[in-house]
Amino acid sequence: MPDFVTAPWPVGWAMAAFGLAGALTVILSVRLVAIGDTLADRTGWGEAFFGAVFFGLVTSLSGIVMTGVSAAGGQPELAYSNAVGGIAVQTLAIVAADLVYRRVNLEHAAASGQNLLFGTLLIVLLAAALLGSFSPEVTVLGIHPVSPIMVALYLGGLRLIQVQREPMWRAVATRETRSDQPEEQDAFENRSGRALWLEFAGIAGLVMVGGWAVARAAESLVVATGLNAGFVGGVFMGIVNALPEIVAAIAAVRRGALTLAVAAVIGGNCLDALNLVVGDIAFRGGSLFHAAGNDQVFLTTAALLMTAVLLGGLLIRQRRGWWRLGFDGVLLASIYASAVLALAF
Repeated sequence: MPDFVTAPWPVGWAMAAFGLAGALTVILSVRLVAIGDTLADRTGWGEAFFGAVFFGLVTSLSGIVMTGVSAAGGQPELAYSNAVGGIAVQTLAIVAADLVYRRVNLEHAAASGQNLLFGTLLIVLLAAALLGSFSPEVTVLGIHPVSPIMVALYLGGLRLIQVQREPMWRAVATRETRSDQPEEQDAFENRSGRALWLEFAGIAGLVMVGGWAVARAAESLVVATGLNAGFVGGVFMGIVNALPEIVAAIAAVRRGALTLAVAAVIGGNCLDALNLVVGDIAFRGGSLFHAAGNDQVFLTTAALLMTAVLLGGLLIRQRRGWWRLGFDGVLLASIYASAVLALAF
């Protein structure tokens, strides 16, 4: 097997891989938004559900590969940190998109019951992961029991959200509310749905390749520099992991697909929580949840706190807030910056 596949890379190669993967992600994510917005209209599933499930899956593929490769390579702390660190950074995508949307606070304009439910599901998944870390260290066929429980919780949550045909809760519509309405003009009217799905899948494949490169680069940085695995996984890998959601959220806002912007972030975060299950399966040294150290538990708690703050912002729906971001945007940025400083020192 070639050395570049198994051996640690030089620091220069590792940094170049981070940069190239990031640039590729930006280009692919912009294209993905246009295709995803069209497919959401054509399928009739709506921006919230399509964005949280299909769009979230593609934007999470790089993180899934990063976590799996790191865990299989005997770096469980790196794998765990990437998953929960990506959730923390990706939540900041809402803040970035809010800065771009100048009319009103994004959380006010993109009110959606489904987005609230996906946020609740994310809290459930992160809480389950924390419980797994503090539960007895038991594995069945090398997998901790909390892994299948998390998968069941996610699938059950999707089912509950999908069957909400007559929801008992609705956001109050205001002049600034942008409801999810199909576009009058189809940007891809000359292309079939099959062709769009194929391109969607092709982009997913490229995103996975980028995820593999970032995972190998991160492992190399830990080995070559001695940097803390929690810091490298939670910050460096987390930022690249979060780039698809950040770019996609900004691109979606520019297209006027506000519900898709929020759904892509929250739905992607739910799938990133399941990265821990992928890592648990790939890690052959026992339970990934018990391989997590204080840094990983700290990151999980920070991601949990950020999700709760975001849900609060979606419920309160400020039109104008602190520094044009709303209270939640300022708090999200402050929590993440504090978490990074705590990990660095």
